[in-house]
Amino acid sequence: MRCLLASVALIAFNSGTKAQYENASDLVAAAYPDQITAIRNGTIFWRDDTTSQFDDGSGPKTFQNWLARPDVEDMLLQPYPAGHAIGPPKPNSDPGRARNTAFFTKIYGDCRKGEVTPNLVDVVWLPKHDGRRLKVTSVNGVARRLAAVSHALDALPHSFKSYLTPPAGTYNCREIAGTNRLSAHSYGIAIDIATSHADYWRWSKPGPDGEPVWRNRIPFEIVKIFEAHGFIWGGKWHHHDTMHFEYRPELLPPTAPLQ
Repeated sequence: MRCLLASVALIAFNSGTKAQYENASDLVAAAYPDQITAIRNGTIFWRDDTTSQFDDGSGPKTFQNWLARPDVEDMLLQPYPAGHAIGPPKPNSDPGRARNTAFFTKIYGDCRKGEVTPNLVDVVWLPKHDGRRLKVTSVNGVARRLAAVSHALDALPHSFKSYLTPPAGTYNCREIAGTNRLSAHSYGIAIDIATSHADYWRWSKPGPDGEPVWRNRIPFEIVKIFEAHGFIWGGKWHHHDTMHFEYRPELLPPTAPLQ
C-alpha cells in the first residue's frame, strides 16, 4: 500500500505540464553553469562536449525506484520546502534523497577512483569556538559556501554550540547505510553536525504503522543559515537525518551573498 500511494504521488508530479518539465531543467542548468551548457529534449549537454540523460523516459516510478534509480529529472520531483516547517514531513516526502550517481560523479568526481580528493580544501569550522579543519570540495564553490555558513553559525549565541560541535564529518567515500548508493559525503558536498542532539530514522523505533517516527531537536536558527547558502537539511525528510546538510543548489538556490 505504501508503494502504491508513493507511486500515485509521483505519477501526479511526473505527469506535469511542459512548463514544469522545462522549469526542472532550467533549475539544474542554472545550478551547475560551470559544467552544463544546456538541457534540451531530455538530454544534458556538458561543457566537455559530452551528453547524458536528463530524463530516462521510464515514466512514473514507485517511491523505492525513485530513490534507488532516479534520473536527473526525478531529483526535482519533490520540491524542497525552504523556510520554517510546520509539522513533520508527509510520508515518503524526502526531497533531495534521490540522487543520480552518474550526474554527481560527473560534476564532483568518483571517490572510488580518487577523483574527488584533488578538489578537497580545508574549511575551518566555527573559527572562534571550534577550529577544526573540514575537507570539502571546492567545485561549484561548495567550500566557500560552507565557510560562509561556518562564520554565520559562529556568530550565534553560545547556547547553539552544542548542536554544532564537534562536527560528525564531511568528506567520506562511503555508501549510505543499508544501501549500495553513494552518500552525498562521497562528493564532498555534505556535513553532519554534532550528533549529541541528532535524530536519524534508522536509530528510531518505528511507529505502529512501521513508518519512521519523525523527531527533531535542531533549532531552526541553524537550519536557516544553511538554507541561505544552498544546503538542504535532512530534518525535512520523512526518513529524517537531522544532523545532515548537503549542498543542492538545483533544489535550493543560494540566496545569501558571499563576502
